[in-house]
Amino acid sequence: MQSYIARRLLALIPTLFFVSIIVFCSIRLIPGDVVDLMMSQNDISTGQDRAKVEAALGLDQPMIVQYFRWLGNACRGDLGRSLWRNTKVTEQLAARLPVTFELGFLSLVVALTVAIPIGIYSAMRQDTLGDYVVRSFSLVMLAIPGFWLGTLVMVFPAVWWRWAPDIDYTPFFEMPIKNLKHMLVPAILLGLSLSAVTMRMTRTMMLEVMRQDYIRTARAKGVGEIRLVLQHALRNGLIPIVTLIGLQAPMLIGGAVIMEQIFVIPGIGLMLLEAVFQRDYPVVSGVFMVVGIGVLFINLVVDLSYGWLDPKVRTS
Repeated sequence: MQSYIARRLLALIPTLFFVSIIVFCSIRLIPGDVVDLMMSQNDISTGQDRAKVEAALGLDQPMIVQYFRWLGNACRGDLGRSLWRNTKVTEQLAARLPVTFELGFLSLVVALTVAIPIGIYSAMRQDTLGDYVVRSFSLVMLAIPGFWLGTLVMVFPAVWWRWAPDIDYTPFFEMPIKNLKHMLVPAILLGLSLSAVTMRMTRTMMLEVMRQDYIRTARAKGVGEIRLVLQHALRNGLIPIVTLIGLQAPMLIGGAVIMEQIFVIPGIGLMLLEAVFQRDYPVVSGVFMVVGIGVLFINLVVDLSYGWLDPKVRTS
């Protein structure tokens, strides 16, 4: 197992290298750069002044030189400074990353709490009224965009009942109850959007596992239905579900960006949108690198969990 983990960690290095190239170049390919924005805001139009701004920001070097300079600093834990605020990107990430992590964690808890029990129920009650209701609900959640639901929740309750979700964010360790009241609505909306695919996958895998010979043998020996489902069937059907959860990590982060914008949550999603609009290259690159590392780590954890779920994986 240790050699397997070491190989997987080594495989992350070239992946992160190519991710860094894509991240560094993509933001600079967007029309309009940060120098143009700064000059327009300060009524600067001469070429000489532009050259001074580029030199002050370190953008007067060729892109390949800028990239390797940024990569060298990133390898030492320095993701640069914001071009607008002159604050360290690592400090901004340290302040905002826990907020996004909390939103993502709560959304994932909601998604799994809804998807797995309902998926199991749907499989156990195949082709009944409850099964049709569950399948219809999952299709509706697949079809409805999360940002649309978030917008409806912000607008219609305020118009009809004079109620709106709290947008005054409070850190969790200062006032936990108020923090959870703020995070609960976006976490539920994001979690329900993510639960649809997991729900359908759970139903499909449970139907497949429940038709296996060892399930029929256990049932013939008198094993109770609840024990049969939870102890024998569910564990063997979890590997594709766990894989799907790992693949949903980028979707979770993308959904967090939208929800943070709608509900004014000061996480890295809101920080990323502001940085993109301002063409703040170090901030955008730093956010995407941290997100990329997080997604790769989640997928590594998912791969390692296979050995716990299926002993055949450990011995292979």
